[in-house]
Amino acid sequence: MLAPKARPSPLPDSLWQALAAASPDGGAAVSTGAPLARDLDVEVAVIGAGYSGLAAAYALQKRGVGCAVLDANVVGWGASGRNGGVVSSKFRLSFPTIDQLHGLDTAKRMHRLAHEGVRVVESLVDEFGLTQARFEHTGSLRCAHTERALAAICAEADWVRATLGDTSMSVQLRAEVERETGSKGFVGGVLSKDAGTILPLEYLRGLARGMTLRGVPIYESTPVLQMHRAPGDTHVTLRTPGGTVRAKQVIVATNAYSDLTPATAPYQRELVPFRSAMIATERLPADLDARLMVERRSYTETRRMMKWFRKVDGRMLFGGRDAFGKEGQTTGFEGLQRAMVALFPDLADVPVAYRWSGYVGMTFNSLPHVGRSDDATTFCLGYNGAGVAMASLLGQHAAALALGETPELSLLGAPGLRPVPFHSLRAPGVRLVAAWYQFLDAVGA
Repeated sequence: MLAPKARPSPLPDSLWQALAAASPDGGAAVSTGAPLARDLDVEVAVIGAGYSGLAAAYALQKRGVGCAVLDANVVGWGASGRNGGVVSSKFRLSFPTIDQLHGLDTAKRMHRLAHEGVRVVESLVDEFGLTQARFEHTGSLRCAHTERALAAICAEADWVRATLGDTSMSVQLRAEVERETGSKGFVGGVLSKDAGTILPLEYLRGLARGMTLRGVPIYESTPVLQMHRAPGDTHVTLRTPGGTVRAKQVIVATNAYSDLTPATAPYQRELVPFRSAMIATERLPADLDARLMVERRSYTETRRMMKWFRKVDGRMLFGGRDAFGKEGQTTGFEGLQRAMVALFPDLADVPVAYRWSGYVGMTFNSLPHVGRSDDATTFCLGYNGAGVAMASLLGQHAAALALGETPELSLLGAPGLRPVPFHSLRAPGVRLVAAWYQFLDAVGA
């Protein structure tokens, strides 16, 4: 028996939602985003209208393959509308670590894939004319909180330059980091030039509008409650509250929100969802705005429980991982504000205007996964906090896999579902690890 029709959840009250509402189109999501209300036959059904799902639909449409996109909520409700809007050319694993574990040839292939993700975002912004997404190729500065951390990231930059021939990473000394960030809390840093910032919700909605104009239907508020293929049937049947979809192939692109519906819940076992919380201040006074983060980059720090920050709309945006709270709870926001003021004391009297959170899909091997769960179903998930670029890339590779192609995936290719070991213990395990990391950060280890 199917579950009753799910009531769509409201979008979080984020800075991204406020900026979208103030844009010329009034924050409109998609022009044909009504729920599915009829039966449908397509070549490929895409579950999830985030970056991965829309990138998959884009790749299918370019090949002339009929597809439809289904989402349990509205476009932008999930991680693609909640993240920090950083377009990065990295993985959670460093390239020297990949070399140590898998060899230099693999490190080179992974390096190409990481930078290819940035190129994909650039090309989609250009092709669809997404000026409202405000993509800026400004680079990303990783700020070291101890001399030991600085030595480690400098060694990584040296290795990337000497071994991979990549000159896009450069070392900055304490004075330069202080001048650029306006904070005395760092001893130096490493600048990665091949990175940028974007308004994540505007980027996603721009892709959605572009795809609907090209004839790709996007059905919002359409949870897939059941996915079934009868013996001998060449099609998969997706059951939703308003209609049934029959498809030759299915792409599951639900990432850390896979447990929203019964049909995609098994994919959640690939992941450890980790809460990421964000705050945004009121607009900064002119003198502060002129002194803080003057190069308009994105910034991260080297602590294990990493914080990241950047300026948007004349405001300070400050975020970080919060293992101890659930999405929608207020826990974590006060801690973020304290951490922000510790790095930027001049912000002590600047009110916080927006608070929101969402889930990051973390994987056991710290890398994204794209592959087949069976001969009719492809999945892509687990971006480990670097999803804007990588999801935009891997969604297209998922489409290629669904059509029987063999894209170059290196370590990202998954030979089927690989559930996290002892998945039922993931929540207490994450809290235990996070508490240990916080202790190490506190003692400067």
